Amino acid sequence: MDRLAEAVDLTDLLGDWTTSKGPLYRKLAAALAAAIRCGDLPAGRRLPSERDLAKLLTVSRATVVAAYDELRGIGLVDSVRGSGTRVTGGHTTSAGTAAGADGRVPGGRATSIFQRLVDGPGEVISLAFAVEPAAPELGDAIWDLRHDDLDDLMADTGYHPRGLPALRRAIADHHTEAHLPTTADQVLVTTGAQQAVGLVAQMYLRPGATVVVEQPSWPGCLDVLRAAGARLVGVPLDTDGVRPDALASAFAEHRPVLAYLTPTFHNPTGTLMSDGRRRRVAELAARFGVPVLEDNAYPGFAALSGKALPPAVSSYSRGDAEILTVGSLAKAVWAGLRIGWVRGPAATIERLARYKARADLGGPVLDQVLAARLLPKIADIAGARSATLRGRLDHLMALLADRLPTWRWRAPDGGTALWVRLPSGNAQIFAQVALRHGVEVVPGSATDPTGGHDDHIRLPFMLPVEVSTELVERLAAAWAELNRHTPAR
Repeated sequence: MDRLAEAVDLTDLLGDWTTSKGPLYRKLAAALAAAIRCGDLPAGRRLPSERDLAKLLTVSRATVVAAYDELRGIGLVDSVRGSGTRVTGGHTTSAGTAAGADGRVPGGRATSIFQRLVDGPGEVISLAFAVEPAAPELGDAIWDLRHDDLDDLMADTGYHPRGLPALRRAIADHHTEAHLPTTADQVLVTTGAQQAVGLVAQMYLRPGATVVVEQPSWPGCLDVLRAAGARLVGVPLDTDGVRPDALASAFAEHRPVLAYLTPTFHNPTGTLMSDGRRRRVAELAARFGVPVLEDNAYPGFAALSGKALPPAVSSYSRGDAEILTVGSLAKAVWAGLRIGWVRGPAATIERLARYKARADLGGPVLDQVLAARLLPKIADIAGARSATLRGRLDHLMALLADRLPTWRWRAPDGGTALWVRLPSGNAQIFAQVALRHGVEVVPGSATDPTGGHDDHIRLPFMLPVEVSTELVERLAAAWAELNRHTPAR
């Protein structure tokens, strides 16, 4: 691992260390000490040089020197001239016990994002997730369910690894109406889209297997693939989606076992893959024999751009092409309704159901009952949310144009976030300054490990207007501070 990579990796472990109270050097020392004591920084781990860490955290070198001195004073690190500063031995997570695996993915980029879920939102405005409160229709469905005769449901065993039959039929009807003829035996219900990706990864991947992904892509899903041992090969996008020429080259050169794509409102760019491009992806999948996992977890927001929503890539599947389609109710209804699904060939779904059974024996039945009631109304629910999102997007773009006029972006076709390009500098460094102003930013380096989008950040626009207003004020203050410290930018 090179010097800069060491420093970048360490900043993911520190989290929002600047938001606590006290002098800056003591806050940094406390965050490092916590990472050492819980085992995130194991004995023997070399810490970045004072100069490298100061550069990435945009603090003075004296701040890092003082923090390291604090750690040396309490015996957590030791420094040797020529060898740098390393964590000393003798630290365990609890008295007399060795630490187990810490849940991190080697080479992963979503550490801080997942840690935010574990820690809770705190006082910062977190841009790690784009979520909204539940749609009001969910409350209506709960109320209706409460007044129905539940005797038959409660007499059920409750174990449905494939998913509740009524929900599988509703999902099949949903896809059929969207020009993708589907039967219930082609559907597996999962605990959200994240589990769907994870189960597919378990079934297809072995350590060292190659997976083609879009570049950039969402780090949370990339880490699911990495955790299964995948080697990721990136393919660039344009305004119509993944580039077919680059996809064909990647298929021919790397012979991947799977391709993971987000054709419907790509995360983080918000791009809607065109109809012709989807047809081409299906043709390439058949030609090279590469299974494709299309993640369509952002349905129903086409009103943001006025573009018609094309059929799923799997609707163009021909011959032996194996294309799996992931769907979810998390964005359209509520993230707390952990309902997702995979649609694919019946034989593939049969195999995938075994992985689901082994994982949890089946999802919560009450959630699935609610989902079966809501799915036929999903177009109306999503349409209402699109109108709200359009207003919030316009508000955020107007604020950015006024307060941060040098930042650049393309209005998204849909989804929930702006993909913003900074005029100069490294977004990872800006993210550290933004934390000191109470904003958690997802930098482009988390979405593209090649460095191709290091100058980008992801800005969700689902926040209420008053929160977006405060957000932009904090971002503008952070940007001004960064430019004061780096006048040559």
